[in-house]
Amino acid sequence: MQNNPNITPCLWFDDQAEAAAQFYTSVFRNSTIIHISRYGEAGQQIHGKTAGTVMTVSFELDGQPFTALNGGPTFKFNEAISFQVFCDTQEEVDDYWQKLSAGGDETAQQCGWLKDKYGVSWQIIPRILIELLNHPDAATSQNVTTAMLQMKKIEIDELKRVAASSRSAHP
Repeated sequence: MQNNPNITPCLWFDDQAEAAAQFYTSVFRNSTIIHISRYGEAGQQIHGKTAGTVMTVSFELDGQPFTALNGGPTFKFNEAISFQVFCDTQEEVDDYWQKLSAGGDETAQQCGWLKDKYGVSWQIIPRILIELLNHPDAATSQNVTTAMLQMKKIEIDELKRVAASSRSAHP
């Protein structure tokens, strides 16, 4: 038995798989569309798609493989699944936030989470947030958590300010 350690998320779209793959590969560096497969005549009574239309798009985002499937309107994305994008700088946070949130649901923006124009949920996470949430000083961790819960897009300078004021208040 062959062990295949690769896990590839498959994103189900109505008919936007190719456009979504093109969008995502434009957002993330080192990303590419690998292959596009098309529906044929076989199984048309089941899938209902016109022969020649896009069935799946295989693509990579910064080395992570994905598949986008045009499966029809049966299923919709929700927040139960999201993709985490870890960032080192505020510039990275701002860039990913601006690109991925464009045309998305603004009411879904909270605590670094956003929904893109296809309904896919993303978490844009500065690495320092994880460090501060796991800070050994409980007051610092709690104050950073409180600040984060009030944010839509995570602001690194504000997190640092809250953490510093927590440490100076509790020496």
